[in-house]
Amino acid sequence: MALPGAVNRYLLLMAQEHLEFRLPEIKSLLSLFGGQFTSSQGAYGKSPFWILSIPSEEIARNLMKRTVCAKSIFELWGHGKSSEELYSSLRNYPVEKMALEFLPFEGKVNLKKPQHIFSLLEDYGLDPNCIPENPHNVYFGRWIADGQRELIESYSVKKRHFIGNTSMDAGLSFIMANHGKVKENDIVFDPFVGTGGLLIASAHFGAYVCGTDIDYNTVHGLGKASRKNQKWRGPDENIRANLRQYGLEKYYLDVLVSDASKPSWRKGTYFDAIITDPPYGIRESTRRTGSQKEIPKGIEKCPESHVPVSLSYHLSDMFFDLLNFAAETLVLGGRLVYWLPVYTPEYVEEMVPSHPCLKLISNCEQKLSSHTSRRLITMEKVKNFENRDQYSHLLSDRFLPYQGHNSFREKYFSGVTKRTAKEEKSSQE
Repeated sequence: MALPGAVNRYLLLMAQEHLEFRLPEIKSLLSLFGGQFTSSQGAYGKSPFWILSIPSEEIARNLMKRTVCAKSIFELWGHGKSSEELYSSLRNYPVEKMALEFLPFEGKVNLKKPQHIFSLLEDYGLDPNCIPENPHNVYFGRWIADGQRELIESYSVKKRHFIGNTSMDAGLSFIMANHGKVKENDIVFDPFVGTGGLLIASAHFGAYVCGTDIDYNTVHGLGKASRKNQKWRGPDENIRANLRQYGLEKYYLDVLVSDASKPSWRKGTYFDAIITDPPYGIRESTRRTGSQKEIPKGIEKCPESHVPVSLSYHLSDMFFDLLNFAAETLVLGGRLVYWLPVYTPEYVEEMVPSHPCLKLISNCEQKLSSHTSRRLITMEKVKNFENRDQYSHLLSDRFLPYQGHNSFREKYFSGVTKRTAKEEKSSQE
């Protein structure tokens, strides 16, 4: 076994899915459980084999209780580019760190209820069409634990009671909760809650969840159904029922009909994490409440008889409102995790909105089409909010470039139209 205080090397076997999201998830979870990301490999690229230094087996097990990006973790006893190198590496592994005596084992083999499971893993590269005769690397180690890949299937949106047009994929929901370092007894908020998919992932990890949405029908489970062959939503189709489906209702605080551009919260720090997927104007419109007439500055209250109407909500305004809200309401060290849609040909890192109270932790891309993508942005609150921070984005060099993405919807459908026209022309030739 590992010596007290020693830092052991572990082999992490990663899933070959959402490759950009893997490293930020592992770093966030190690940080959550008191470890630090240290590796003998400079860059992993697309490889599923990662060698990490982790302070204890307990931290390694805690990591695997959360990750959906990793399949398994092993205490690494030896590795090499050939059988000879592996044997030499195993000979040099300290006997006192081993669970048993040095190889070959003399204990009785019990395949049904083994005390320890040992694995020999071979790396043949990433090209299934060009498999080498001999592996690039060979690893041997003691199996410690498996990850949480089964959550992707058990929480699948296909099986969910209440869904919408933009319900978040289960795997990505858990990745977002992990990037946000959500833990037991946290309070997690989603200002664009929709059907509550992100709340479910956070509640699964023991956090109390709440949210808001501008759409009355979605919050109350009314109106037309999103499922095929179903015209209207049933009386029990709502966000609370989604959490009840997974035995998580006790973590449900509430969801309110509210406009994210006009937060109705008192000043204070309430949330340990804000995890959200704002609308991009593609399948769900970007909206806020207001009057069709320009309201003069200085007038904050509308007459009691005034009924707010829904107005368009520029993406740049939406994201800066979101960052300001996070800066005001997150606890120090709390995290904001959100999706940022971008038009790929024009994208540069400087377009990611910034805030003096928030530090950028990670920026991962998920492609939507040949010309658009969305980026999962994770930020951490590092400074208490002051009133002067509210409009700091107006002085930032990043503000003007990102305003160009207010036309994201037009650019998205422009690309779709061009592709359709090109396909029609090809079929006619």
